[in-house]
Amino acid sequence: MSIHKGPGARLDRYAVLGNPVAHSRSPVIHAAFAAQTGQALEYGRLLCPLDGFADAVRTFAQSGARGCNVTVPFKLAARRLAAHASERAVLAAAANTLSFREDGWFADNTDGVGLVRDIEVNAGVALAGQRVLLVGAGGAGAGVLGPLIAARPASVVVANRTEGKAAALVQRHAAWGQQHGVVLSACALDNPGTGFGVVLNASASSLAGQASPVSAEVLAPGALAVDLMYGPAAAPFLAWAQAAGALPRDGLGMLVEQAAEAFFIWRGVRPLTAPVLQALRLQVDG
Repeated sequence: MSIHKGPGARLDRYAVLGNPVAHSRSPVIHAAFAAQTGQALEYGRLLCPLDGFADAVRTFAQSGARGCNVTVPFKLAARRLAAHASERAVLAAAANTLSFREDGWFADNTDGVGLVRDIEVNAGVALAGQRVLLVGAGGAGAGVLGPLIAARPASVVVANRTEGKAAALVQRHAAWGQQHGVVLSACALDNPGTGFGVVLNASASSLAGQASPVSAEVLAPGALAVDLMYGPAAAPFLAWAQAAGALPRDGLGMLVEQAAEAFFIWRGVRPLTAPVLQALRLQVDG
């Protein structure tokens, strides 16, 4: 449902909650969406204590806010706080979007659908039939696996430093994979296989300044290699992918697309993402 408010009315309030959060570009993105669609809202940032996330969310909701986005390291906790959840949030066991509804908070996870839209629409790469390597089985990897499977690649291999964590994530998605005809498997980082058409880095390696947690043998000629991070953090991975003959892509498009999905959940209006991504790209790369 589209909600417009007259002059002098209090704006609907949203924010991104995390620690750290000062770097977040979500306020800029949602301000652009609001201007584009004529929605009356304000969107800010809220730094949460590492040991006080739940209290911070409750205080924000009690102030009259309509919803929030959640970033690291609170996505797992956000899912647990909500009385209701989407199928994709249940599969991920993590949420990045909360709606403060009268019948109980609703949790969703828009990361995966944002990634899939960026790959298929913005990058123009169809996922159907691809062999996909997902590196990382933490919150980021968990958030994207369900929608990746729904795009019906031939297979998805989840590689993680701790193989058992990857195996647990695959097991949680086993029925979903069978439903969509996708072969799922888990492995350690040192033996993921070779020749993948799409390689997704959802690990923390970029935050540590590491180029790639896997060898270049994972890349098929002309493969799409995506780091879910963007800006300087993604630069080493993108350089690694380029040197290996892959098509490098960072997570900026995913950021905009997942924000658009959250905006739609809250407002019932789907904004155009291309002009927002173009403007943001100029800010980040310019």
